[in-house]
Amino acid sequence: MTRSAHRTRRILQAAGASASALLTLSACSSSDPGTSAGSSSAKPSGTVTVFAAASLEESFKTLGKQFEKEHPGTKVTFNFGGSDTLAASITGGAPADVFAAASTKTMAIVTDEQDAAGTPATFVRNQLEIATLPGNPDRISSLKDLTKPGLKVVLCDESVPCGAAARKALDAGGLKLTPVSYEQDVKSALTKVELKEADAAVVYKTDVRAAGDKVEGVDFPESAEAVNDYPIALLENAPNPGTAKAFIALVRSAEGQKVLSRAGFLKP
Repeated sequence: MTRSAHRTRRILQAAGASASALLTLSACSSSDPGTSAGSSSAKPSGTVTVFAAASLEESFKTLGKQFEKEHPGTKVTFNFGGSDTLAASITGGAPADVFAAASTKTMAIVTDEQDAAGTPATFVRNQLEIATLPGNPDRISSLKDLTKPGLKVVLCDESVPCGAAARKALDAGGLKLTPVSYEQDVKSALTKVELKEADAAVVYKTDVRAAGDKVEGVDFPESAEAVNDYPIALLENAPNPGTAKAFIALVRSAEGQKVLSRAGFLKP
């Protein structure tokens, strides 16, 4: 090999090494928001979008503020609603990082389309309760009392978890009930009672507790037959997976569980 050819070869080798180094550096600096390549200790950053069942609103807003305080520079945005509606939005391509559903059935809508990254984890459970007007003027003491003539009762639509659970509880009691309306999420059902547009609604214990003195809660034994598991999952196309994982970790942590327990949720 001539001296000139040997020199050319060395120059090409050096250029190749430099290009490789630049590519490695580029990969480290342009990783997904909230993460760094190959690092599990990167600080959460940027915005994380959470789609969550309506019944989680108060608890998740508290956890969102806590997360932002613990991780300056982050922002947690929420979309609360009926789990089935949220699941349909996710499978339809709506950008989101995390999905927290009020039942395994609605989470399956997302996992069946392979839109969840990994296996969803149950983080809490929830039980039904009857919400009545303050002071319980209609003297409702059981699920059967909701079948009284003239009583205006509201249920969630059976396509959403609270409605499916109410149907299961009614079936367990051998009861038939025709509500004045079916609502698309549990908050809408509760609002009907708060506004005195209904005498009672079958909702979650957590929603009754969140409403304070606006309603009164009545327990009923059939609710034990219709306890809902709440799964949470990182989404496959999450724009900010690193920060999303950190938020999920907070929800599942002992600290997060304390917030959820105070709201009336049951341990998984």
